[in-house]
Amino acid sequence: KPQEKPKDSGKVTITKTFDFAGEEIRVTKEVDSNSKEAKSFLKQQEKLQSAAPASLPTVSGVKRPSGMSSLLGKIGAKKQKMSTLEKSKLDWENFKEEEGIVEELAIHNRGKDGYIERKAFLERVDHRQFEIERDIRLSRMKP
Repeated sequence: KPQEKPKDSGKVTITKTFDFAGEEIRVTKEVDSNSKEAKSFLKQQEKLQSAAPASLPTVSGVKRPSGMSSLLGKIGAKKQKMSTLEKSKLDWENFKEEEGIVEELAIHNRGKDGYIERKAFLERVDHRQFEIERDIRLSRMKP
């Protein structure tokens, strides 16, 4: 179940539990308390907390859910599934933090030899070539 721990610095720690290959994976993320994700998480927590006391049976004659179905419903609450791609991304992020190579990778990717820089360059060249060809086509159409 997701949990929150508000801190003085305006950050909210969100912990989510996923099911991956039969194992329980906990993902902890720290986000700014003003972000959309934090606000939606806090709303969700409020809904869960307000729904929990209402579902508790009272002695005043309210019928209790009994039997194996209610017991299995509590035990077998479905967890959110995690895909292989999401798990790989999580493992990569954890590895970068453990090895302390986050800044080094950022510096390397900013340089001339970085993959992102090369892709951006190729995209600019392709767009420029398209504009040149378009101008030639338009100039031929107006005799």
